[in-house]
Formats: sequence, C-alpha cells, structure tokens
Amino acid sequence: MVYIMKVIAINSSPKMDKGITSLVLSPFLEGIKEAGANVELFYTKKLDIKPCQGDFSCAIKNPGECFQKDDMQRLFPKFHKADIWVLATPLYVSGMTGPMKNLIDRILIPMGNPGLELLNGRCHHTLREVVKNGKIVLVSNCGYWELDNFDLLIEQIKALCEHAEREFAGALLRPHGPAFSSMFKNQKNVEDILEAAREAGRQLIVEGKVNPETLNTISRELLPLEMYASPRR
Repeated sequence: MVYIMKVIAINSSPKMDKGITSLVLSPFLEGIKEAGANVELFYTKKLDIKPCQGDFSCAIKNPGECFQKDDMQRLFPKFHKADIWVLATPLYVSGMTGPMKNLIDRILIPMGNPGLELLNGRCHHTLREVVKNGKIVLVSNCGYWELDNFDLLIEQIKALCEHAEREFAGALLRPHGPAFSSMFKNQKNVEDILEAAREAGRQLIVEGKVNPETLNTISRELLPLEMYASPRR
C-alpha cells in the first residue's frame, strides 16, 4: 500500500489568494500535489481562532483539548497528523502576522505535556505524540529589498520546529515583493521564480528537502537596490 503524505498549509496574508505571498505559495503547493501528496490549504482570515488564554487546561485538566470552541477544533487533528506544515505569511515588523502567531500558539500548547525534560541541553515540553519525519516549511514575502530582513522570522520558525519536534525543511523567501508582483502582472522575467517554487514542492516530497539552489532562485534579485529605493535626503 502506497503511503500518501499529508500536507497542511496556512496562508495568513489578509489578502489571501490575491496577495504576493500566494504568488509563491500557489506554485509551491502545485508542485507538492504533482509529487503525489495530499494538500489542504486554509486562510487565517476565514478562520475563527481566538488567542491562547494561557490557563493550561489543555495540558493538565483536559489533555489536548482547549476550552475555547472555535475553528481549532477541526484544525488541530489535521495539524496533529500532517507530515508537513507549510506556514505562509507576509513579513510584519520582522516577524509573522498576528493571526499566524495565534494559530501556532493554539496548535502547539495542547500538544505538549506539562512536565519538562532536557532536549539537547535545553528545557523542553515533551509532546504527547510525535509525527515521525514531520517537517515545517516557511513561505514569506516582504517589501524590503534585502534578504536578511527575514532572519528573525526564520529563527522563530526554527524555534517552533524545536518545540514541535519537527525538521525545518527550508524557507521560500521573496524579498522586494512589490517588484515581483508588478513583474508578474506584466509577465516580465519571473517565470524562473514560479517554476522554482513549483520545483521546490516536488523536491520537498520526493527528496525530503528543498535544494538550496532552488531556494536561491526564488529569492533572486529582480532589480538593483538603487532602482527600488531612494536614498534618504
């Protein structure tokens, strides 16, 4: 019997499928499907997800169950069983969007046990159940020209991977996103980026990771900095 990988993708852009984040996410998910995986895509804008209240009843009183009744009731089992989480967010103040952070808090905290153990020399809440070879992938875009604007977001996703006991499988990053969007709409010189995003999806499923060269193509420079931003006067 052939095992079909389960992928859950969350797009936290308020513009949903009309935003720049989706321009990278859509071909990436297409590549994942072409490689034979099952994909479910959700938009935080369409979800009712309340912030975590920090009472830890989900860890102590009713393990794995939050007292708040909202869309997390149907999402939590999907995240719990998925082989791959794809987290797509535009860059907001060097980090993820607020709705994405709400969702991550509500996913991860009910998965953990209240006790602590040392994992790689650091305090860690053990998980009730770990998905073998589980992975997390980041997809993001920003309006800034420089790629290093994503550094804090990447570190946050890597920390999430450690907490969730999942492997960080790469980040599809698109700096100077407005230029990319404009060139896409005018069908100018971005076909290689779209194909690289699709290829990244195929590589993730077939090889278990994305080739760095593929990620570099997705993030490649589109125009010189001097053309994109004016010097401060």
